[in-house]
Amino acid sequence: MNIKNRQQFLVILTIAAAALYVGVNFIITPLTGWWSSRQAQIRELRTRVSEGQQLIRRGASVQSSWDAMRKNSLPANTSLAEQQVLKAVDEWSQNSGAEVTSLMPQWKNDSTNYLTLACRVETSGNLGTLSKFLYELEKGPMAVRLDSVELGSRDKDGTQMTLSTDLNGLALTLQDKP
Repeated sequence: MNIKNRQQFLVILTIAAAALYVGVNFIITPLTGWWSSRQAQIRELRTRVSEGQQLIRRGASVQSSWDAMRKNSLPANTSLAEQQVLKAVDEWSQNSGAEVTSLMPQWKNDSTNYLTLACRVETSGNLGTLSKFLYELEKGPMAVRLDSVELGSRDKDGTQMTLSTDLNGLALTLQDKP
């Protein structure tokens, strides 16, 4: 190989190496990063579309559940809500045969959309009546949640027992506009 051909070969090789360097570092690497982020974005959008389609398919059941929750929640008027809970506790007590010894309601303003009525209910009776009281509390449609239950005995035999419960009632303050 003569000198002129060798110089041309080295110039072409240098240009090719520089083009390869520029192509890899400034074209291929950014494009692969862009492609990966684009694929992740497409995956995210497909997941969101799938979740949206599932919501649309079960929209009627979600709407009926929400309507039932709104219907069974406590009224936004605090005195009416307390009266409703007191009446319900009285009904549960009468239906079960348990005796309510103490009832302490307290309002909590947790959000602008709802209020919660925290009640400490203490009852006494035998195990059967207290179990029936809990059953009556849980089976009703009222929007109450049982947070804690404490069961204690008042005598050595365990025939007279006390039941202390913490329950929370939900009162929605903002209603959906039809």
